[in-house]
Amino acid sequence: MRFAPFTPVFHRRCRTLALTALGSLTLALAAPAAVLAQTAAPAAQTAQSGSAALKAFLTTVQSGQSTFTQTVLGRDDKPKSTSQGEFSFVRPDRFRFVYTKPYQQTIVSDGQTLWFYDQDLAQVTKRKASEALASTPVAVLAGGDLEKSFEIKDLPARDGQSWVQATPRQEGGSVKTLRMGLKDGGLATLEIDDALGQRSVIRFERFQANARVNTADFRFTPPKGVEVLSQ
Repeated sequence: MRFAPFTPVFHRRCRTLALTALGSLTLALAAPAAVLAQTAAPAAQTAQSGSAALKAFLTTVQSGQSTFTQTVLGRDDKPKSTSQGEFSFVRPDRFRFVYTKPYQQTIVSDGQTLWFYDQDLAQVTKRKASEALASTPVAVLAGGDLEKSFEIKDLPARDGQSWVQATPRQEGGSVKTLRMGLKDGGLATLEIDDALGQRSVIRFERFQANARVNTADFRFTPPKGVEVLSQ
């Protein structure tokens, strides 16, 4: 995601999203992402370094939408929870994560405010977007200055994807390490190791790069009768 912080990155009551501390995934979390066709990537693409693939993705993909599956693994690497939903974004800082299974939750950024709506709890939490998304996985998708907040390192290719690792330059946050798998010009996989020893794996599917996304989707109005909290 699931927020327990983006912390994307997304666990139900812990709220872990790929956002990190109210937001430390989307998208995320959050920010533009992509997993295109499940066909094998061309040899040239597979051979491309992760950092080069990431740079190309950040400069050529300005909007998109996809479905996603997020799995949270425990310290023993066994699945603790799995959730599914839909994701859309428009750079530089608008995105929308909608969790549909097993719980209904919505995370929306209009560029100014980050909203987190837990339908089961009838509760909305809002926070200034710039504060919530700094040094989080969602910053990758939202199009922020990645190298300013993360140390970038190329990883060996695997699963037909070019991989890159991003480690927060500032210690003490909820995210310890972020790995990105890129394929066919898009971000196919996010792997997030958090400070609690858990790992969240987000796989994006049926991604449409530079899709025409309705900007109204990034505006959020709290439903009547819900509790609204500010952080």
